[in-house]
Amino acid sequence: MMSNLRFISAGFGGQGVLFIGKVAANAAMLDNMHVAWLPSYGPEMRGGTANCSVCISEKPINSPIVPHPDVLIALNNPSLEKFSGSVKTNGIIICDKDIVTLTSGRNDVQEIGAYATETAEKNGVKGLANMIILGMLYAKTKFCSENSLFEAIKICTPKRKAEMLELNYKAVKFGMNLV
Repeated sequence: MMSNLRFISAGFGGQGVLFIGKVAANAAMLDNMHVAWLPSYGPEMRGGTANCSVCISEKPINSPIVPHPDVLIALNNPSLEKFSGSVKTNGIIICDKDIVTLTSGRNDVQEIGAYATETAEKNGVKGLANMIILGMLYAKTKFCSENSLFEAIKICTPKRKAEMLELNYKAVKFGMNLV
């Protein structure tokens, strides 16, 4: 399990970028890690830009701001353009290649792309590309225990969307197998 992780999840509002961060933060808390989750979104919400910073650490966290993330999750081109330059050397950039058509142009980071939107549609989990990406993040970083990850999905899935729980699990498992 990775003892320290700082990442940014970014994309359009409505893509589930904040949900990725919320689930990751809750999963790490279940493993007794220190956590900071800082959401940021424009006034438009759906369709506007949204991102969140997540810090997971064995030690207390001084600031929730992540100027140099270990990992960037970019779910649209503007997010890749805005944040890719700040990713640490030897860091990771994870993209949904159905939407992100650019590359960072960096050779000192690992870029991992998957056709998450298409994978979701073809596998009966349409609209859950974000959960596929979360599975990819987990597979690359092991930021928590697998049990805590699935428990956090249960905690974070609203009761009014209880029917989504098994689909969220399924999508995360698809993502875990893509990397």
